[in-house]
Amino acid sequence: MRTMQNVFMTLSVLCMAIPAMAQSTGAADTHASMVAIAAGISMAIASGLCGLGQGRAVASSTEALARNPGARPGIFLFLVLGLAFIESLALFTFAIILFKVK
Repeated sequence: MRTMQNVFMTLSVLCMAIPAMAQSTGAADTHASMVAIAAGISMAIASGLCGLGQGRAVASSTEALARNPGARPGIFLFLVLGLAFIESLALFTFAIILFKVK
């Protein structure tokens, strides 16, 4: 719990620092660099959350198979479907970044 509090506190400090960095003379260069930085951060967040989601999905399906091996076809179908939906988050983020970043 303490770690999450530190993470959110750090993120709030970083959000407050953005107006201070926005006061430069070359607005076009700053905007382009901020878009690239935001694209990298968003792809990192999307990829990290996809990894966590896929890990939890596989762990849950493995536990379900250990409890009931006879339900393998149903569990496998929903596992593959769930992993496809989870991976689509990273693919949609990547597509948005490709269209936004020039």
